[in-house]
Amino acid sequence: MKMTRMIPMLPVASMPVSVKFYCGMLGFEIETRRDEWGWAMLRFGECRLMVDQSINGHAIGPRASVLYLYPDDVVAYHRQVRQNGLMVPELSVTFYGLTEFRLDDPDGNRLWIGQAPSTGPSQQPSSS
Repeated sequence: MKMTRMIPMLPVASMPVSVKFYCGMLGFEIETRRDEWGWAMLRFGECRLMVDQSINGHAIGPRASVLYLYPDDVVAYHRQVRQNGLMVPELSVTFYGLTEFRLDDPDGNRLWIGQAPSTGPSQQPSSS
């Protein structure tokens, strides 16, 4: 198995303001935008960046970035992480259709690990 992509997801106060900044000032383009979610995927060549105003919508502390990792087989990777002794939640299917699990690293950084149903050999969350 291999990790196929990693895309930073930045928590932002206003997705429209951030999109205007990254696109208008830094040369990114909108790849996908969901105003109802407060989320957008931006691209600049092969680089991708997600901006999301809902990550810490009710947080009282500082905002934290999220790294979104895309293994080629999320079910096998989930099983491997558990076999390594890490306590992680069950796989679930999100409202945006990815099978994923989430965890914090030792410093509190968020890692979201997911896969679209049609991108790999394992398409259903495991029951373990």
